[in-house]
Amino acid sequence: MFNAYNPANGELLSSYNTITDNRLRTLLTQADHRFKANIYQPLQVRIERVRNYAQNLRDQSELHARSMTSNMGKPIVQARAEVEKCAWLCDYYADIAEKELADINVETDAKKSFVSFRPLGVLIGIMPWNFPYWQALRFAIPAILSGNTVLLKHAPSVPECAIFLASLFDESGFEPGTYTNIFITHDQVKKILSDRRIKGLSMTGSTAAGKKVASLTGKLMKKSLFELGGSDPYVILRDADIQKAVKACVTSRLINNGQSCVAAKRFIISSKVYDAFAEAFLTEMKKVTIEDPSNESCRLGPLARIDLRDKLHDQVERAVKAGANVITGGYIPDHSGYFYPATVLENVKKGSPAYKEELFGPVSPLIRAKSDDDALRIANDTDYGLGASVFTEDTEKGEWLAKNILEAGNCFVNNFVKSDPRLPFGGIKSSGYGRELSPFGLKEFCNVKTVFISN
Repeated sequence: MFNAYNPANGELLSSYNTITDNRLRTLLTQADHRFKANIYQPLQVRIERVRNYAQNLRDQSELHARSMTSNMGKPIVQARAEVEKCAWLCDYYADIAEKELADINVETDAKKSFVSFRPLGVLIGIMPWNFPYWQALRFAIPAILSGNTVLLKHAPSVPECAIFLASLFDESGFEPGTYTNIFITHDQVKKILSDRRIKGLSMTGSTAAGKKVASLTGKLMKKSLFELGGSDPYVILRDADIQKAVKACVTSRLINNGQSCVAAKRFIISSKVYDAFAEAFLTEMKKVTIEDPSNESCRLGPLARIDLRDKLHDQVERAVKAGANVITGGYIPDHSGYFYPATVLENVKKGSPAYKEELFGPVSPLIRAKSDDDALRIANDTDYGLGASVFTEDTEKGEWLAKNILEAGNCFVNNFVKSDPRLPFGGIKSSGYGRELSPFGLKEFCNVKTVFISN
């Protein structure tokens, strides 16, 4: 079952049955037929339909924003921003697709030789609940523009978002089979991946789940992309502007109720400025109260599911047993909904759950480093490598550190990590592989084909 519960009060909103294997095979056949037809379809047709999609998103912004707020608890202001960001993504790819997908002529000893970017076929996407529109579309829009077709398995907790996303493709003029929502089980994912017509997979989710799926795509030799967990370090060097750093760190830790792969997860502060940062950070976090996410003033709403809230609290309790101190928050509120307060931990040492595990919620571990060099060492002392930030008044030094020292796919200086359609996005180490967004994302599921013609 795909069940939508309102995380603000725990009430069941709707339920949907998974589809049968026969129905899944029918939808796959439809997607494969559409892919083969796309070979003869001018790119300009798909570009125009992507522009329609952007306009439809904007025209129906409130409907889609409220579906996110009700399905997974995203604060309504942030939900509206996600809808607009998705529309921007569509605009961006519609603007660059023709240029970026054009053949590239290469001078060789041939009469003519060139590189062509050709679609692979039917792709399957496995997407999470935390950015239910953005993460589905940042995969689907460039994949479809390049000529692929998409079967999308969304998270079971956001079925209404999944249905709305699919309906927008129909409303924007795309043919049946271009993008298909599939309510299927994990076992059905395994079955469908083994079908020869499935040519690739994109997954955003936890590292544990990603490793299981990656082992299967590896055995099947299927093209794959994984954007998985993160434990993003925010490094505060001794020459950082503390107020600017605190503002960026608090914002990043609370985005999406703390449920973002690139949210600030570990705050690593050089000893010289530790006390000043900790005091200012704690002051700001104490100002944040939990609210109904439908309130315009909401900065911190509920976690998406009760099991996620309980897991987060267990991590906090285990961190305390390992020696950490809770200086604010750290409890389950005594009222309905899956809320968890803004929480700050001190005395977090190596080996603690708050040091080595991803905290997917509004919990902030403060880690004291002996020096700037020690802070950078701690930042890289993780199995993850999605995002990282460094704060320093010496921007040239910050640039060098971001480029050469920080081990992550997305490294920011004096700002919090965020995705942008114009820049590639993805991780290294246990945070996954492959790149979404930018021209790299447009070509991620293309056959980069050499064509060589002799006289």
